[in-house]
Amino acid sequence: MQYRGLLLGTALAAVTAGTTLAQDYRVEILAEGLDRPWALSFLPGTSDIIMTSRSGALMIHSLEDGTTTPIDGAPEVDTRGQGGLLDIEPGPDFARDGWLYMTWAGQGEGGSSTHVGRARLDREAGALTDLEVLHVVNPFMGAPAHYGARIAFADGHLFAGFGDRNEKDFGPDHIAQDLSTENGAVIRLTLDGEIPDDNPFVGQDGAAQAIWSYGHRNIQAMATHPETGAVWLAEHGEAGGDEINITTRGGNFGWPLAAFGVDYRTGQPFAEPHQEGDGFVAPVFYWPPGRTDHFPPSGMAFYNGDAFPEWQGHLLIGNLFHRYLGLFSVDAESVEPAARLLDGRDWRIRDVAIGPDDGFIYVIADGENAPLIRLAPHD
Repeated sequence: MQYRGLLLGTALAAVTAGTTLAQDYRVEILAEGLDRPWALSFLPGTSDIIMTSRSGALMIHSLEDGTTTPIDGAPEVDTRGQGGLLDIEPGPDFARDGWLYMTWAGQGEGGSSTHVGRARLDREAGALTDLEVLHVVNPFMGAPAHYGARIAFADGHLFAGFGDRNEKDFGPDHIAQDLSTENGAVIRLTLDGEIPDDNPFVGQDGAAQAIWSYGHRNIQAMATHPETGAVWLAEHGEAGGDEINITTRGGNFGWPLAAFGVDYRTGQPFAEPHQEGDGFVAPVFYWPPGRTDHFPPSGMAFYNGDAFPEWQGHLLIGNLFHRYLGLFSVDAESVEPAARLLDGRDWRIRDVAIGPDDGFIYVIADGENAPLIRLAPHD
């Protein structure tokens, strides 16, 4: 096994039950010089990591020989602002059919929009084939921001979460409250991109039939709970008020009518916080407003490996602003901070995945010269 550097670290924090969570880990730099990477995922049945770059590049890193190889055939993307090639996940039947599912920002009449598609991986040719666009969020908009666009699989379906495209109208006409568009929503599709008959708004006039839940601001992380099968997500708030949510069928998560953040421009609240009986689905965890404590998330994974037994069942989420990997204790739908991993290393954490064979934690940082990082037990 090859890697380019070795650093030592320790996670030490108090857990809500009163016990102490402490486990040494070492930090290995597996690759450097990545150009604005956005997502990573393991290819089932291999020791290979597939990664996207917002520039539109796709690459595979081999853990066996330490090489990083480009893959041709990625979709054409709009790289302006926060756009580009975004999430990537092997489908549930990847070993049989070879489908990789992706999200990206693409141009069209009126601006840009978030796309969901899939393609097959031809390893020998080093390329994607059979590229299909499964879903395009309408309308296309001018602001090149808040695309969202994470993917998760649950109950045999594809879930994708989108942002509100940075809409600044904080009233009831906000786009995230508009059921005619999937901006600011989670959608649910079959693996072939069809709309399931049991989606909550099927048959409702004027509603986008793919919507599963709505009232979201900017979804930047999604993961399926390994025991319950529920889809969890983390999304950016406004100047704080970042949230961890669990998707619910037909649920309205309140943005921007119920929120914990404040207006970036004025520093003043623009909505009432979530409260009992307001008709909105409250987050299972949130961060208060202000830049001291807020947690703009990107990338999340439930830890289910054997390498770090004390972290079994915990939730890992990347922090972009404060530059660490957050470790959270999860008990059913209760979430508490447990530790800051990689704190003080000045890496904006973009995505995280768990090695299926070794149980190590794999992370990509954000930026134009970013590393691929691995956390392994100290011993």
